[in-house]
Amino acid sequence: MRTEAAKRVELVFSLFDANGNGVIDSDDFDLMTGRVLEAAVASDAGAKEAIRKAFRQWWTTLATELDANGDGVVTLDEFRPFVLDPERFGPTVSQFAEALSALGDPDGDGLIERPLFLSLMTAIGFEEANIHALFDAFGPDAEDRITVATWATGIEDYYAPDLAGIPGDRLVGAPAV
Repeated sequence: MRTEAAKRVELVFSLFDANGNGVIDSDDFDLMTGRVLEAAVASDAGAKEAIRKAFRQWWTTLATELDANGDGVVTLDEFRPFVLDPERFGPTVSQFAEALSALGDPDGDGLIERPLFLSLMTAIGFEEANIHALFDAFGPDAEDRITVATWATGIEDYYAPDLAGIPGDRLVGAPAV
């Protein structure tokens, strides 16, 4: 796993541990889902249900694939070596990428405006400065929008263990110059 991917893993674990108790459990995904839905006030019921299902699938996949001792929680040690395994998590990541990026496009024009992107990513738990850096790395248009497809691809790339120098690396801090 590349160093950049390892940093992404550490950040994802801290975000998934939404209640901050040091492990990931189903309550964390309920908390995160609630925060994201609160930020998605303009989205329709279908988009909201899709993100609920995507978060539920994340937890189900994590619990099934990584909870080695069956205690109902995923520790960092259980999480770290396997979460970026495309064979195990590819479909879950794709479902999440599609649902979250669609949630960012409540008017269905195929474009995501920065304020909603910021709200959704903040609800997940990312740092504001890093969110802006990511949005800028996606190359917004003159009206400060990115495409749904760009965001979905960016999410999938974020979970790829062999990628580095991707826009998502900005979520773990300022890129090296």
